[in-house]
Amino acid sequence: MIPQELLKSTQKQVVVIGGGIIGLSTAYFLTQAGHQVALIEQHRNVAEVSTLGNSGMLATAATTPWAVNGMRKRIISGLFSQEASTILNARLSPSLWRWLLRWTSKPELQRYQLHMERMQRLASYSQEMLLQLQADHQLDFEQSSGLLQVFRTEKEFAATAPLQALMTERNVAHRVLDSASVQALEPALHTARSVAGGLYFPELASGNCTLFTKQLKSIAQASGVQFHFDMRVDAIDSHDNQVALRIGGDVLHADAVVVAAGTGSAPLLNNIGLKVPLRAVKTYTVTAAIKNYEVAPKLALQDDAYKVTMARLGERIRVAGIAELGARDTTIDDKALRTLLKVTQDWYPDAANYHNAQMWTGNIPMLADEVPLIGATSRSNVYVNVGHGGSGWSMALGAAKIVADQISGRSPEIDIDGLTLARYRR
Repeated sequence: MIPQELLKSTQKQVVVIGGGIIGLSTAYFLTQAGHQVALIEQHRNVAEVSTLGNSGMLATAATTPWAVNGMRKRIISGLFSQEASTILNARLSPSLWRWLLRWTSKPELQRYQLHMERMQRLASYSQEMLLQLQADHQLDFEQSSGLLQVFRTEKEFAATAPLQALMTERNVAHRVLDSASVQALEPALHTARSVAGGLYFPELASGNCTLFTKQLKSIAQASGVQFHFDMRVDAIDSHDNQVALRIGGDVLHADAVVVAAGTGSAPLLNNIGLKVPLRAVKTYTVTAAIKNYEVAPKLALQDDAYKVTMARLGERIRVAGIAELGARDTTIDDKALRTLLKVTQDWYPDAANYHNAQMWTGNIPMLADEVPLIGATSRSNVYVNVGHGGSGWSMALGAAKIVADQISGRSPEIDIDGLTLARYRR
């Protein structure tokens, strides 16, 4: 319990913009710190955009940048393939091409490891927050333990050697498996598809992110967070130690604001002179009801070749992946659908009714280096919590706690080097 005399000196009126897992987590930790918190969301409820299509992965050790060595070659080859993990929806957009060049520039091992270390530092901290939250509130969000990463070729498997060394150095619990060991660990894995090897992470987890977010909403609401739905913040400005938010014809004043609006964050930040390389990347999920439990996955699975994941969500399987670049709508791309269905047919062909599955596609916010951007900005009392990409849930709670600590005048509990706006000023 926070002493009342301390509350009087530190309590602030804080507005959080965005009702996804990032914004809601931020609102939760702010109210736990004793602040008066209002969350503004332009949709009718929390978790209605990118959180709704979350992959379900809570994979701390597997939180790594998408862009790896050979990323440009992968994108180009995908133009001529029936299936691809990355789809370029080519358009004459100079800003897209600049972002692509930055995203795929110099993905050498040292740079990759630097970005991975930053992501995993935040994800590990987030996992600590999740365990505490579960202990405090006994949450049940269809969670299960264990992640199996499979490799189709010896070349793919051998390329993980530096990653294995880094995980060993960081004491990440994992086992290196040959083909027979993969099959023994996950007997339901379809034997017609050869497996070169795998990595097993016993402490990693998966679950229903939408269910988790709605449970967290109930907790936050009981703690005092005020929710305002069907409201859109058009612009923000900071002056005289306060922040003004323009909502339609009205102006709302607060002591601080946190921009956590996903892909909608960029226009708000541009409005106050903060330009960050935030790009909307279209991604996909297929969610299917299990029909044969004896051949359904027991573990979460990640296919390294296609960057596709499969997670068990109670009575359903969620298949997620694909990064479509340059898309301006939410139509289903045939190549993306073929890729997701290929992975399901390769590994668990008889487990679920895939062709009667629920399809979802939407945009996730991704920065060019794929590392989230969190914390204070150069504008007084304006904070950001954006750019978590496809690993949003894995990093959400840790990022939210850091922002809440900063607003409360406390030092974050982990090193935040490389996670703030300072990395763009070097």
